[in-house]
Amino acid sequence: MSTKHKAGFYEKFVKRFFDIIISFTALVILSPVLLIVALLVKIKLGSPVIFHQQRPGYHEKIFGLCKFRTMTDERDENGELLPDAVRLTKFGKALRATSLDELPELWNILKGDMSLIGPRPLLVKYLPLYNDFQKQRHDVRPGLTGWAQVNGRNTISWEQRFEYDVYYVEHMSFLMDLKILFQTVAVVFKHNDINSATDATMEAFTGTGKDDK
Repeated sequence: MSTKHKAGFYEKFVKRFFDIIISFTALVILSPVLLIVALLVKIKLGSPVIFHQQRPGYHEKIFGLCKFRTMTDERDENGELLPDAVRLTKFGKALRATSLDELPELWNILKGDMSLIGPRPLLVKYLPLYNDFQKQRHDVRPGLTGWAQVNGRNTISWEQRFEYDVYYVEHMSFLMDLKILFQTVAVVFKHNDINSATDATMEAFTGTGKDDK
């Protein structure tokens, strides 16, 4: 059965402070990179350069997630968008492989929508599909990276991902965040576990039942 999450000292008084300092510093230091990537996206994929999408955050509050776009707007003869695998260009794949498409999320962190470390914010349409155990992933702010991302990223099943997300919620600490941060750097540089084996993006979540774990 799920239990109500109780924030500890680190989560209440320290984590947000670190998020502000790190995100602000990163935005300043990486501003040349952000400008270069934005220019390349504009040239190769067109406008808008920044992709905005509604995602559920802390306590399921909806916010606008910011990312560099990685796909074209190619459509079929009926005006419908082509499948992701078709619209995801070689350049877009490179952005995802290096996680450069995620850099605009530093602004979400600075604003307080997200944290540096936490469960990744997923699609709004998944909210009705979560069981009580899985809903616990929203008991903390979503993250730029998280425990699931350093333990398989998009190659693991949805059930495994949620197991990792809830484990993080229950065991959050400064040392765990530090461990995830260092492991994330290693994963990005190795270009591991970017996509699932069968799709350009991870397969859609369709639910695993409404009972508690």
